[in-house]
Amino acid sequence: MIKRIKAQAALEFLTTYGWAFLVILIMIGTLAYFGILNPSRILPNRCNFGAEFQCLDYQISSAGTFKIRLKNNAGEPIDVSSMTLSTESVTAYTCTTPPSNPTSWKSGEIKDLTWSNCSGGGLIAGEKGKVLVVLRYNSVASGSGYTKEVKGEVFSAVI
Repeated sequence: MIKRIKAQAALEFLTTYGWAFLVILIMIGTLAYFGILNPSRILPNRCNFGAEFQCLDYQISSAGTFKIRLKNNAGEPIDVSSMTLSTESVTAYTCTTPPSNPTSWKSGEIKDLTWSNCSGGGLIAGEKGKVLVVLRYNSVASGSGYTKEVKGEVFSAVI
């Protein structure tokens, strides 16, 4: 008789904890479904590049423009051969009007670069998006045979 009472108490104890665990799982699922637990909303805006370039300002627009202000920290004048944009989305992020490459970018000089007529990439106004930038350049003194590549990313709210 005593064994049955202990078994019943243990079963009731485990059942109570099981129901509580189930309620907690349903609450977490509901919060995730409505986007409250979306970590991209919590993360701050950022712009990261290699040590060669300092990102001073940036803007991602759903109207089709991408703007970035970079400072040459390479310590010497450089020639930029190409700048490409992409996203981590399945659809490609394409811009029909890239900025004109600065032919000779002096050390410490700040350049405003603007891409226009951009589309795709899964960037939605009001949400945060990430644009990946690849910048290929060479030192003026070394020549175009010594091309270097710097990768950067801009993670910001799309306006």
